Amino acid sequence: MTLHEKFMKIAFEEAFKAMRENLGGPFGAVVVKNGEIIGKGSNRVFCDNDPTAHAEITAIRQACIAINNYNLSGCIIYSTCEPCPMCLSAIYWANISTVYFVMTRKDANAMGFKDEYIYQEFNLPPGERKTLFIQTDHPGSATLLEEWRHKPDKLPY
Repeated sequence: MTLHEKFMKIAFEEAFKAMRENLGGPFGAVVVKNGEIIGKGSNRVFCDNDPTAHAEITAIRQACIAINNYNLSGCIIYSTCEPCPMCLSAIYWANISTVYFVMTRKDANAMGFKDEYIYQEFNLPPGERKTLFIQTDHPGSATLLEEWRHKPDKLPY
């Protein structure tokens, strides 16, 4: 068994556990750095009552805690399914360099998940989305942006 097969096997073990124990949907993920697992996770949406507790997110959170850093540059994530838009965004925010997946977002759609719907919504201007998006104004916005722009000790991410 190759390392890739080993890591994907663990991701699938996480997915089967989540599904069989009604923790969440049938998804699992593993984050690897330098050939070692630093985070693994299953979908925990049901048991945590948290719509953001997807397998990739839980694995990323665990990996960040393990290395005490929010930056997962050089890491690989193995996921049982192509990441949904939220997880895809988290992967980019975490600077993960490589994603291996098995099932596609079309497979997720066929199982009843709304990945494809969300991808479609992303392509629409805010005013055309099914969820109402309203841009407002606040007097603190210019100050907030300016302070961040000139903050000498800000950490990039």
